[in-house]
Amino acid sequence: MKRRSFVKATAAAGTILPITLNGMGVKAYEDNPLFNALGRRSADGKVLVIINLSGGNDGLNTLIPLDQYSNLSKARSNVLLPDTKVLSLNGKSGVGLHSKLTGLQSLYNNGLVSAIQAVGYPNPSYSHFRATDIWNSGSDSNENWTTGWIGRYLDSRFKGYPTGYPTAAMPDPLAIQIGQMVSLGFMGPTVSMGMAISDPNSFYNLANGTTDKTPDTPAGHELAFLRLMAQQSNQYATIVKNAAVKGTNKSTKYPATAGRQPLADQLKIVAKLISGGLKTPVYMVTLGGFDTHSQQVDTTDHTTGMHANLMQQLGDAIAAFQDDLKLLGLDNRVVGMTYSEFGRRVISNASDGTDHGAAAPMFVFGNAVQGGVIGANPTIPATATVNDNVPMQYDFRQIYASVLKDWFELSDADVKSAMGNKSFNTLPIFKNNTATVEDYVDLVSRISLNRIYPNPATENTDIEYFTESGNVKLTVYDAMGQQVAILKEGWHGHGTYTVNFDVRGLRKGNYYVQMSQGEKRQTEVLLVQ
Repeated sequence: MKRRSFVKATAAAGTILPITLNGMGVKAYEDNPLFNALGRRSADGKVLVIINLSGGNDGLNTLIPLDQYSNLSKARSNVLLPDTKVLSLNGKSGVGLHSKLTGLQSLYNNGLVSAIQAVGYPNPSYSHFRATDIWNSGSDSNENWTTGWIGRYLDSRFKGYPTGYPTAAMPDPLAIQIGQMVSLGFMGPTVSMGMAISDPNSFYNLANGTTDKTPDTPAGHELAFLRLMAQQSNQYATIVKNAAVKGTNKSTKYPATAGRQPLADQLKIVAKLISGGLKTPVYMVTLGGFDTHSQQVDTTDHTTGMHANLMQQLGDAIAAFQDDLKLLGLDNRVVGMTYSEFGRRVISNASDGTDHGAAAPMFVFGNAVQGGVIGANPTIPATATVNDNVPMQYDFRQIYASVLKDWFELSDADVKSAMGNKSFNTLPIFKNNTATVEDYVDLVSRISLNRIYPNPATENTDIEYFTESGNVKLTVYDAMGQQVAILKEGWHGHGTYTVNFDVRGLRKGNYYVQMSQGEKRQTEVLLVQ
């Protein structure tokens, strides 16, 4: 193809060309109605930074349920941290952070972190690819959606994109992803909502107006041409470059040498672009390496090793980023959120690692959040098997809905649209939520799974529960997180109730009985023999 034809074809197709920012793959999503709305609904230009912990983070070694430590010791003695090394949290007993998360601990103790326990979804997938698609699309596990939770909102609000963009009102990219692939989370029903700036070395190349050297060969000359076209043909390249030149970093907490901590390098770029005046409302960065099937810890010191290194990078990067935002005067405009495609199993494996699991904690950080821990510690069976998982307390889409409603201040209808026309209760993550974390803890205490008897069960068991009134759902999940039965669902008046559960026909093993009422959850283990 001739060069002129190449440029014409790519422009007509809306192709997103890679542009590098200082060695990190950065994808700048084109000026798009979705993020236009997100950025413009609030006068102060709110920003969301999404941190993807790729590979499936071991939540039980991240936010450690100390009140379950005895059972954890039986299930994962070859990877579990000593309880004396777990970092304490101000005002919260029975739970603590990995010993390397000192940066996150400091932010939590200053009221800047909301930790949400056991986040997942019903009937989880244990495939990296499928689970990642579910988290990015916001679908149920039995649905295959090709659009993302943010992309759907953009499309519903801004019909006709990409025609007519960028605009004078919003000349900047609507989202920037540092990485090699455009996230499904930002995909609309017909077009990708973005363009790519392909890696952080190139971020600084873009800022300096240079490109990486290419070989003095015909192929090298063509590569140089394509790189030049990527910069010249992208209508947002100049805008991003100007923001990079204008922006700055003030924190001294970032690593001195680039490349040693890739997450910190990425967040440093995000802070620089925001400080440079870029109005982009959503950024996504990635820290990989969480698929820790083996050698998760050093066998002689469980506070060190592969997972500890990742925890160190995560905590230090977030602490440096938040420090930078404060020094730049941006800390009231930005919040961050972590997610991983799944957690790990309760029981460790023989290779000093953990296998694909279900629910895991999420963290939301920033000045706008209510500090605290939402939810109860996961219930760990006394005799865990290789199939046992952390039972889900909260659907990940509740966190998404909370971000859209309480951070970006969208209407209930817009939130529902972004969630695929499904409604999810929000959680008291943000300060402007009408409920507080303290209120929420009190509300949870008003429901209870009083007892399961007999337990272990061989034929039938009675499940006794209490509610002060409301819509109650009583669900049974197996050890893999698959739904087995819905025992009760509907309105209950104030009082204590009992339901009989016939366990004949079920395989022997651990099951989880979960009582839910709105955003409240309680879970207990049922052993079938």
